[in-house]
Amino acid sequence: MHRPMEGVRILEVAQFTFVPAAGAVLADWGADVIKVEHAETGDAQRGLVRVLGLDAGREGSSFAPIMEGPNRSKRSIGLALDKPEARPVLEELVRRSDVFLTNFLPKARRHLGITVEEIRKINPDIIYVAGSGFGSEGPDSENGAYDATAFWARGGSAYGVTPSNADSVAFMPAGAYGDNIGGMTIAGGIAAALYGRKVTGEPSEIDVSLLAVGAWATQFSVNLAMLNGRPQPKADRTTAGPGNPLTGTYRTYDGRWIQLSMLQPTRYWDEFFDILGRTDLVGDSRFDTMEKITAAKDLVANEIAATIAKFPYAHWLSEFEKMTGQWAPVQDGWDIANDPALIANGRITEIIDADGAQRKLVANPVKFDNQPVHMTRAPQFAEHTDDVLREIGLDDDQLIALKIAGAVT
Repeated sequence: MHRPMEGVRILEVAQFTFVPAAGAVLADWGADVIKVEHAETGDAQRGLVRVLGLDAGREGSSFAPIMEGPNRSKRSIGLALDKPEARPVLEELVRRSDVFLTNFLPKARRHLGITVEEIRKINPDIIYVAGSGFGSEGPDSENGAYDATAFWARGGSAYGVTPSNADSVAFMPAGAYGDNIGGMTIAGGIAAALYGRKVTGEPSEIDVSLLAVGAWATQFSVNLAMLNGRPQPKADRTTAGPGNPLTGTYRTYDGRWIQLSMLQPTRYWDEFFDILGRTDLVGDSRFDTMEKITAAKDLVANEIAATIAKFPYAHWLSEFEKMTGQWAPVQDGWDIANDPALIANGRITEIIDADGAQRKLVANPVKFDNQPVHMTRAPQFAEHTDDVLREIGLDDDQLIALKIAGAVT
């Protein structure tokens, strides 16, 4: 059961990362995901690879992480939904699918005849899923969004991580940050809907918005604001957290950072300062209660900061491994790719790209039955058109006719 979605068929009419990321997760879990791309232009994200130079850095390579991440393990079909000749193909694919997955705006869905009503006329049992910017109802339901706007800015994360005295607002820590979180959310919703259909016989209509995912991510602050009738005052942390010098970030000699998160400082005090090499603070009666620690927070934080700043990052990684208190290195992308815990749990996975080269990708965070995830590369544009069309019963003459009409690629 480590591929619990085997036998589930997903028809994905979507582009960029939000929503396609959900299809990638479902494909990781075993679903057969057919990605519908425009017969001439393909997924618009393919264009970003060229415009932004987001390739692997190797001349002539077809491997582009911006496409591979949200599209691995899928099949691609080039289908011009705006051409009447393509409609019978779409309808047959819908009939054979369990889930219809899209992030097209409502206006585009109406124009292409892929609204929930029209899709359900073809397949009354299909689960219809839309990823949106701001939800299926309300004043912004027709408007598009990216994760930088709906999730990050409007959803509260940008405000939360930007110091009050900053000259500019902090940007997302990684490309498609909110899109990937939103995609995981959609995948969970689809799994629940499939279970619900099995139990009740009724298919669901699902909407997941980037704004709602953003609000969920920042709910601690939002819930406090609703309780108090105002936003929480900002705590601009550079080192210790409020009242506790054993939380917060500290800089090493070589400019790296260590995150401490010992929420019970009296429990870990002696062990921490012993490992820190500050035995003068071990058993110090000035800091034997939480009240005393809070009162001396700045003094203690300065002592910790000065000590950690004397040695390089690698030294503290080695020393803090001996500690039972909670801490973590502040890692960059390369560190994460080589994190031994991720590797041991199969969350960094090897694939073979379209050129035959060995590559690595981050796997989705859900592991079933302690088994490695099975992933293949993302499809090339319209790579599986002929295979998929033959699967639904078209012969070579019909396939050629569709290509001549520009309905498929």
